[in-house]
Amino acid sequence: MRRRTTAGAVLGAATVTMGLIAGVFYIFACAVMPALHRSDDRVYVDVMRDINDVIQNPVFFLSFMGALVLTGVSAWQLRHASCTRWVWAGFAAYALTFLVTVAFNIPLNDALAKTGNASDLRDGFESAWVAWNAVRALLSTVALGCLARALVLYGRFSAAADNVSPSGGTPCS
Repeated sequence: MRRRTTAGAVLGAATVTMGLIAGVFYIFACAVMPALHRSDDRVYVDVMRDINDVIQNPVFFLSFMGALVLTGVSAWQLRHASCTRWVWAGFAAYALTFLVTVAFNIPLNDALAKTGNASDLRDGFESAWVAWNAVRALLSTVALGCLARALVLYGRFSAAADNVSPSGGTPCS
């Protein structure tokens, strides 16, 4: 019973952190970047530099890293469960999100931090960053959907197990 409770809590926490991160990438895709697109080059570069500086904080990192770690821990805890494939699918989608961030968005942010003409900096940044952020938004939303599905299946198992004597069955069977 305790392992089932812990596994459910970790899966729930993974789902919440994934939702937070998917929301960050989504709001950048739907609102922040389109609004900045309307700005002149100097404002665009200054605001993006400020965002890149401010977002590097413990709260964001707990969610950004927590989504990966909690999803991995959840997959490990539920390793014999039929809903584990959903957790692993979510983990894979978010691992790709993480990879895109590290391989593309962060280097673009680092390039934008350098001194130079705002127009030149923006030209080398905006379209690539927006495109890679759309990939992150899509992948993290897929990851969230996978975790939500796993959570529903896990909840069904837990409810069924609570109504029947504990049989030692695997979660999400």
